[in-house]
Amino acid sequence: MTWTFTRDLNSYLRTAGPAVAANAVSNTMLLTVADALARRGPHAFGDEDPVFGWWTGPDGRVAGALLWTPPHPLLLGAVPAEAVAALGAEPLFAAAGGVNARRADAEALAAARGRPARVEEEQRLYRLPGREGLVPPDPAPAGGSRPAVPDDLPLLLEWFAAFARDVGDDFVPSEAALLDRLSYGGLLLWEDPDGTPVSMAGFSRTIGGTARLFPVYTPAPLRGRGYAAGVTAAASTAAYASGAEEVLLFTDLANPTSNGVYLRLGYRPVEDRAVMDLA
Repeated sequence: MTWTFTRDLNSYLRTAGPAVAANAVSNTMLLTVADALARRGPHAFGDEDPVFGWWTGPDGRVAGALLWTPPHPLLLGAVPAEAVAALGAEPLFAAAGGVNARRADAEALAAARGRPARVEEEQRLYRLPGREGLVPPDPAPAGGSRPAVPDDLPLLLEWFAAFARDVGDDFVPSEAALLDRLSYGGLLLWEDPDGTPVSMAGFSRTIGGTARLFPVYTPAPLRGRGYAAGVTAAASTAAYASGAEEVLLFTDLANPTSNGVYLRLGYRPVEDRAVMDLA
């Protein structure tokens, strides 16, 4: 039983890819981050080269994986308990300033660090139980949705930056990254009856049968009018139309409003994750 680490994305995808895809719901972030690195290069999320890892069980089979794109927290997928315990003793874990993992795994890793850890965010993963499980908002908000297009880039960049500020993140995707999202219809805008954009939602490419919604954003002065629910429902439908079998999203558990919206739309909880600062 051992962890193996590499900076070779192709080796990671070849060796750990099948195990990650076999649990695509829990591993949704591993799938989308690796896909972005494959499409946009190793520095899609930062200047340092990413690190990839996988856990090999006693039967010689890969049973879980992780990746780390500094300066972001180490991202741990679904792994056995013995893999979590072993990771706590690895130099790679000691070098990471934070971890994003299933809640129990994050707590175990924080305890292994031997000093206090600060919880940066508690997340809940939701899934929509099939296309028929979507419950459109009633009453529907005024206006309607449309796919975003390249002419919308200035607005999209502004709104992605505002979303990052709202969630306390300093990462804003590049224009090239947004054009990549537009290339498969992965960003939608909700417009009011006058044709003015008032809300935004996006979804990832379908990988392992799953697509994940992110982000959902409405400017503060326009909130409380149902636009986020409308554009989320539209993005969910578009994700299924793009070929997804499972549509997922994460919420911040500190935001009861967004959690309530997604529950009313038919999304159901899967598991909780924690982002911990271990520095």
